[in-house]
Amino acid sequence: MSTTPEPTWRCSTCGFQLRAAAPPEICPMCRQKCEFVDVSCYIPGCGGPGGTDPRLK
Repeated sequence: MSTTPEPTWRCSTCGFQLRAAAPPEICPMCRQKCEFVDVSCYIPGCGGPGGTDPRLK
């Protein structure tokens, strides 16, 4: 049975990245209430599932 890796989230304020099922409300790095962007890679061209999509900055 294959499991899908948790998405990778990037803080829009400081750029901190973490893997979690859902983004936190407060960034653990900058301690701000930030917007988190899903930067997970879902296609083979950028490393496939589990990688970070370099096109998303």
